[in-house]
Formats: sequence, structure tokens, C-alpha cells
Amino acid sequence: MKVEVVVIYKEIIKPSSPTPDFLRKYKFSYLDQISPTLFMPLVYFYPADGKISNWERSNQLKKSLSEALTRIYRLAGRVVDNLYVDCNDAGVEFFQAKAEVEQSKILSNPIPDELNKFLPHDPNDFRDFCMAVQVSFLNCGGMVVGLMISHKIADAMSLHMFAKSWAAIARGDTNIPDPKFDAATIFPPKDHVPGSNQVIKEESTVTKIFVFPTSKIDVHIDKYANTNGEKRRPTRIEALSTFIWSRLMASTQVEENPNKIYSIEPIVNLRPRFDPPLSNDYFGNFWRAASLIITMDKDYDKQSCGFVDKIREAISNVNGDYVARLRQGNATKTDIKDEQQLVRFLFTSLCRFPIYEVDFGWGRPIWVASANFGMKNKVAFFDSQSGNGIEAWITLKKERHG
Repeated sequence: MKVEVVVIYKEIIKPSSPTPDFLRKYKFSYLDQISPTLFMPLVYFYPADGKISNWERSNQLKKSLSEALTRIYRLAGRVVDNLYVDCNDAGVEFFQAKAEVEQSKILSNPIPDELNKFLPHDPNDFRDFCMAVQVSFLNCGGMVVGLMISHKIADAMSLHMFAKSWAAIARGDTNIPDPKFDAATIFPPKDHVPGSNQVIKEESTVTKIFVFPTSKIDVHIDKYANTNGEKRRPTRIEALSTFIWSRLMASTQVEENPNKIYSIEPIVNLRPRFDPPLSNDYFGNFWRAASLIITMDKDYDKQSCGFVDKIREAISNVNGDYVARLRQGNATKTDIKDEQQLVRFLFTSLCRFPIYEVDFGWGRPIWVASANFGMKNKVAFFDSQSGNGIEAWITLKKERHG
């Protein structure tokens, strides 16, 4: 359904304590430099709370945000030339808005393009700030917190780390682990990174949400467990990725272009793949995309049966040796002679991320959503609202969604 969101006011939230001069420059790591120029969005939906007014909620969010920015002061700075963040305490934009809609109507029929209205900016409208927030109050008394963080300085794990810290401060919890800012030491930056500031937004993309209940997921697990030739059953994400990929291929093959080369690229969190592993408290970009190159024949349904084995192997290759080579700048790259014939499909998962633990003191969110990135051929998995299944957010070119 269509949603009308009206911004009431905007202000700048600065860290509660000034950042010392010796911490003024926060260098990018190499992985920060090659991360895409977009903002990662999450939209948190909270139920009504008659015990506290909207004004009190907003003030508590602003006060705790200011304190959270003192802990992770980089987010209050400004990006300079894909090299570093000037930690100048310029602050974070905080928008307060009103939406003339009932929360139940949004949740019963969510439309990703409409959810973008709960964000302070278009995720692809890249600027030099590092983070922005929009808090929207609904007719029913419900609240929506739209949070977006620059992918230049953070990955999904880091975004969630900040959200949890902010929420913990808001509810008075002092048991918060300190973030670790050693990314530039682990992956030293380079003076020039070709193509690192390219905008990836595609025109005429559509994002749709497909909900798979546990019963349906089990069917796909059983199906691919009988064909992959391994003792270990596919995971939920492996099974759904295989199924969705086969359906994507079924629609893509209409083009009848035998020269196309397809790359399946699941996002991998590098932290546990270090030797020894890093904790999830490391802030920054610690991810890479595994890569599986596939040349298609006509029988894509039959070919997908071996997909589980291949994608599992591709992910397993992102191991300690891969991380060591990456740190030395020697990570292997796929040799594709004609990049124009390459079609990439990106798969990422936030399932089992504790994103529903972002409690600002008024209860956990009843739904955590994403938005339309404008990036074609992207599949993102989230735990469903009920917790009894998985949501697949699929973004394709408009003509392919049908």
C-alpha cells in the first residue's frame, strides 16, 4: 500500500563528548575502499507504547544516539576522498516524521519501495556523511526507526553492532563490548583503488519480498539433500539459494544468449575465517563475495541439483589461506575475458543475526526490514516477522520480475 511520510523537523546530533584531536583521522582499510558507494539501510518497526509519549521517545533516542556516537565517533564524521573519515564531530542527521498509516496495514502488505520512505535518504544518494536516522510515528502509536550507515566504513555486522549499542544505551544497559577499530592495520589502504567510487544503482529495478515458511524450506532441503551426493544436508540458506537461483535462471534463459556467463556470489563474513578468528566486535568492512562461475545449458533444473555442492565449495574456499592472501594483496580473482558477458547474482543473509534484539527500552521490534537498494540481481535473506521462516528480498530489473 502507498505510504505518506511527512518530515516534521531535522536536527544534527553530535557526540556527547568531543573527539580528541589525535583521533581526528580514521583511515579506511583496503576493504573499506573497495566497498560500494551506498548506504546500508535497516528499518525497525516498534509497537505502540501508551506509557511514554512520542516526544519522550524522540528525546530518549536523540540523547542515547549522542552517547553512542561518542563510543563510535567515526559515524559522526565526514568521508574524505575514499581515504579516511575526518572525525570532526559534524554529527548525524536526525529526522522526525509522521506517517498517516496504520502499522498493521504496512506489515500485512509491505512494499519495499514504500519502505524507503522511512529512511532519511535514498540508499544510493551517496554523500560524505557516514550515517543518518529517521524516526517516524504512525497513526496507531507505533514507531519506525530508519537507520542507514555508509558501506564505506561498515558492513552489516558493524551496522548491527552500532544499532545494538545505541539501543543498550537508550535502555540504560552499561554492559556493552567496546568496538575494535583495527581494520586499516589488518587490511592496509592503498593510495589509488580503480573503480572504487562507482555508483552501482541500476535503473528500473524492482524489489519483491517472498516469504518461505519452515514447512516449505524443509521441502527444498529434502529435495536437494537427495541430489547433492553428500551426507550433510543443505542448510536453509543453501537450499533456498539453490531454489531461487534455478527460478532466476528459468526467467533469464528467455534471453537465449549462449555467451552469457553467470557468477553466483554469496557474501561471506571474514571475521571467523581468520586464524585465529576475529570477534564480531571488529568494526569496518570484513566481508568478501565468494564466486562460483557457471556456464548454463538448457536444462537448468537438472544443473541446479549440483549447485549446493558447488556453492558450498566456493564458500569454503574463503578460508584462512584466502584471508592471508587478501591481506597481502594476492587473493585470487576470476579470469573473465569478456566482463560484458558476465551476469552476477549476489546472495547475502542476515538470518540468525540478532537484529530483533535492538530494544530501545520499549520492547523488541515486531519487524525488521530492508529497502530497495536499486541493485539488480540481488537476493537478501532475513528471518521472517513470525520467526517461523525466511524472507527473500529479490531485486531484479523491472522486466524480469513480471
